[in-house]
Amino acid sequence: MRVFTTIAGLRSYLFGYREQGKTVGLVPTMGSLHQGHVSLIQTARRETDVVVVSIFVNPLQFSPTEDLSTYPRQWEQDYQIAQSCGVDGIFAPSLAMMDGDKEREQQILVIPPANLTQVLCGIFRPDHFSGVATIVTKLLQIIAPNIAYFGEKDWQQLTIIRHLVGNLHMDVEIKGCPTVRESSGLAYSSRNQYLSVEARKEASLIFQALKKARYHFLAGERRASTLKALVGEVLSVDAFRVQYVEVVHPQTLVPLEMIEDQGLLALAVYLGTTRLIDNILLRDRSMIIAIDGPAGAGKSTVTRQVAQRLGLMYLDTGAMYRALTWLVLQSGISPEDEAGVAELVSQATLELIPSPLENQPPTVIINGQDITLAIRTLDITRHVSVIAAQRAVRQVLLDQQQRYGAKGGIVVEGRDIATRVFPDAEVKIFLTASVSERAKRRYQDLIRQGEEDIDLLALEQEIAHRDYLDSHRSLAPLVKAEDAIEVNTDGLTIEQVIEKIVELSYSRSKL
Repeated sequence: MRVFTTIAGLRSYLFGYREQGKTVGLVPTMGSLHQGHVSLIQTARRETDVVVVSIFVNPLQFSPTEDLSTYPRQWEQDYQIAQSCGVDGIFAPSLAMMDGDKEREQQILVIPPANLTQVLCGIFRPDHFSGVATIVTKLLQIIAPNIAYFGEKDWQQLTIIRHLVGNLHMDVEIKGCPTVRESSGLAYSSRNQYLSVEARKEASLIFQALKKARYHFLAGERRASTLKALVGEVLSVDAFRVQYVEVVHPQTLVPLEMIEDQGLLALAVYLGTTRLIDNILLRDRSMIIAIDGPAGAGKSTVTRQVAQRLGLMYLDTGAMYRALTWLVLQSGISPEDEAGVAELVSQATLELIPSPLENQPPTVIINGQDITLAIRTLDITRHVSVIAAQRAVRQVLLDQQQRYGAKGGIVVEGRDIATRVFPDAEVKIFLTASVSERAKRRYQDLIRQGEEDIDLLALEQEIAHRDYLDSHRSLAPLVKAEDAIEVNTDGLTIEQVIEKIVELSYSRSKL
């Protein structure tokens, strides 16, 4: 693990990796690393080739009355934690390096929009999010990561950073990761170490209050005032000083009186002099089942039939990629012309209409034209892998797929569905089989198709090579989500696999 205190050193270090086509993941921190940070690092380690952790206590996000001088700093412990997690590089710049020691009027500040900052924590910390946005923008400019990882505990911060990146058209994916909690339910925070043993016990009531509100929400309560009152009842003990309890829209942070599809219940409280924040997402949507796995594991067949069995929509991502491939070929643009393809597909409109008939593909409409049959030709099949590997294509379809999943009720398969497209899916399945089993299945398929002189060993080698390529792609590699359930189909019939996934779906999610 390398430690860098200068921008020049870090950029030089990362340049060599980028020359090799490696992806970079960034975990921005203010040090005092804990299990929440460890979870972010572990996710970055699974999903990117090179992991950088920044450690910088940002004075711009502290008001004069806040704990900048006493904020916990534990360099040796942070170093050991980062090293044990397999971090490649730490970026620990000085105040001077980040321009953090100049007077505020000398700073070039990034000012997020008022509608995102003048709610929740922003009411009580008026300069905080400008300080966060300024330093995060600098880190993203300096490190230029492919993905930057942030915890959902700081939901308002995450929302502001996503808006910032989108509004400035920055070429980085901002990934929110679930809140990590102690066994008591208390969300991990660097400030937890300020708490006494007794205070930590009392702090467990915070998550209990949020869970109580969620219970009533799932039972049908939709009034924000009632949900906030339920939280207040639990936190009415003398130990707490409640700063705010609010219900807002998760994406816009607009306060809600009634929750329709989803709402964020967020709070800030003081235990003594220690300020703690937490939140919980209240969402009324049907289940999303995300199925990932290597080629030849039977994902498409299984996914279609699971959707049919559960009465959910099968989101045919393959048809979506074929549709954009058809559009490229019709336009006369070379599939290898990534800039031309990006220009074309980013302006396309694509619609999938599920068929009312069983085992029938959806109607596919692109730019108003029905191309359901046209996308099934051999010419499309020959070119789709080239198109599907392009970043602009995957981004266009990522946005489209997430819109289809906004209200749930879908089953989707691929290689990054649970890790990137629907990381909040209620059910995540990693469907796999041994290389030898998949080779046997492929062998049998070829025999049925009339093929002769098939080398089974060559098929195994081909499948093993495909697995390596899929899991080492710089874009959307095949990775098992941390919370996915692995289903190995060796020795199982398709019907047995379907039954197993249906059973898991009922046990893991409320239909």
